[in-house]
Amino acid sequence: MTTVIRKDAERFLKELRTHYGDVWKMPRSNYLSKPDFIVIDPKSGKKTKVSFVSLDDGEVVGVVYDELG
Repeated sequence: MTTVIRKDAERFLKELRTHYGDVWKMPRSNYLSKPDFIVIDPKSGKKTKVSFVSLDDGEVVGVVYDELG
């Protein structure tokens, strides 16, 4: 289930980079077809899809995102 977060998307991604070593912008990623988060900037209305990428063993290996406009 996708979670919607109303927060500054740039700040949200910056915080993710602090905790996860690999954060990639991958607009056409299959991981973003059902994102884990949609971050909505309350001021600009800009939306960003965010998904965690994990291996079969469940270890998180990175985060992918795409800006929707």
